[in-house]
Amino acid sequence: MGEVFETSDMEAAERVLSDAYGSMRISPRGPWRGMRLARARLTQAASLDHLTFAMSFDATAGPPDTLIFGELKSGLARYGPDGGDRRCRPGDVYLTACPGHSYNAAIEDAEAELAVIDPALPDLLAGAEPGSAHQPIRFTGYEPVSPQAAAQWRATYAYVRDTVLASPDAAAYPLIAGSAAQLLAATALAVFPTNALTSPTTADRRDASPLTLRRAVAFIEENAHVDITVGDIAAAASVTTRAVQLAFQRHLDTTPTAYLRRARLARAHADLTRASPGDGLTVTAVAYRWGFSSSRFATQYRQAYGVSPSHILRH
Repeated sequence: MGEVFETSDMEAAERVLSDAYGSMRISPRGPWRGMRLARARLTQAASLDHLTFAMSFDATAGPPDTLIFGELKSGLARYGPDGGDRRCRPGDVYLTACPGHSYNAAIEDAEAELAVIDPALPDLLAGAEPGSAHQPIRFTGYEPVSPQAAAQWRATYAYVRDTVLASPDAAAYPLIAGSAAQLLAATALAVFPTNALTSPTTADRRDASPLTLRRAVAFIEENAHVDITVGDIAAAASVTTRAVQLAFQRHLDTTPTAYLRRARLARAHADLTRASPGDGLTVTAVAYRWGFSSSRFATQYRQAYGVSPSHILRH
């Protein structure tokens, strides 16, 4: 799952960076001492990168295929999408580039933590009007909307890095990895400005009906074992994500994501109650199978069923 590339060869570095972040040309300033890229892939749609440059250079890059979000840990960086000029210092959170936009960069002995996300994922989370001409979600700014939003990005990134990816066993489970990728994409939508419509429209309020809720619930119950998004749930109900969210809020006082989590918790409970002594099943394995980190699973299970999951497994 983890890939590491380290080199002091400029041409090799240029090839790796081009593969990762869009076609790139590098012009070193001073001695070329090397770079290191460590990539941990969550899903095909999202990965976490730790990128270190022991040198200074200028770069020009063609439009990437991905969204590249970052936090500068040390050094200095300057990015210029389509001729702009943004200076980043340690601690800054930023969007490096968007699909369809060329960019240039100036790097000085920089270290950064990046999230590389397929634009289809936030697009799916934000959703579109069923049957309408699809307007893809676009990120309209390269800086967080507020200092609090930047802090939210740092906290989410740290959680995925230190909780999900810190356990290779956990990250190997599709629901764990998929949920982490969705969390990163949803956080990016909340942290950076976009063209997404967030408030329900008149049509959304009309569509947030009991029928919509029944369709959405049926889809969740049939697909709780699959890595699905709120966009998938909305599409199954033939409404927008805003309408399906409003339907759950209006009729169940919850969210589609919370309902999905509850459905998966019920399936985990069924696995634990069916287990036989000596079959080798563990609480951790059940938690991972249904998309929960082991610590959060114990807490949520106890809240739902009044006992610990290990107690059910022993009895």
